[in-house]
Amino acid sequence: MAKVKWAEGIEYVSGLLTKRPKAGSMHSDHCSALLATHRVAATENPVCTRLYMVGPYKRSTPLSSNELDARARFSAVSAAVKARKNDLMKITQDQINFAAQKDTAGGKKTMKAYLWKVCGDEYDAQHNG
Repeated sequence: MAKVKWAEGIEYVSGLLTKRPKAGSMHSDHCSALLATHRVAATENPVCTRLYMVGPYKRSTPLSSNELDARARFSAVSAAVKARKNDLMKITQDQINFAAQKDTAGGKKTMKAYLWKVCGDEYDAQHNG
């Protein structure tokens, strides 16, 4: 992933920027395309444009235990956020708590970010403490 700054006057570019080589060509084992994306979802990060190399990729090292732990945490917290945002017993209290913290220093500005923080803190408390 790369951060991209476009020339003055170009707000953003989105989509496939190069042609993909034909299947079976001698260069098929290399990255074969550039994909530019422009995020429009609510976020706290001001960087909205990314550039990706698309194509076959072979990892040279095995996954570390830290990477496996991060993947497991992401999967668990993602599932918890999905379940919590649909839990009728928690929606009202979550909305009240979100509104109370969003204008404070370090407060989350979107409901999704708030739920990720709450569910992430719960996961960390269960697994690290």
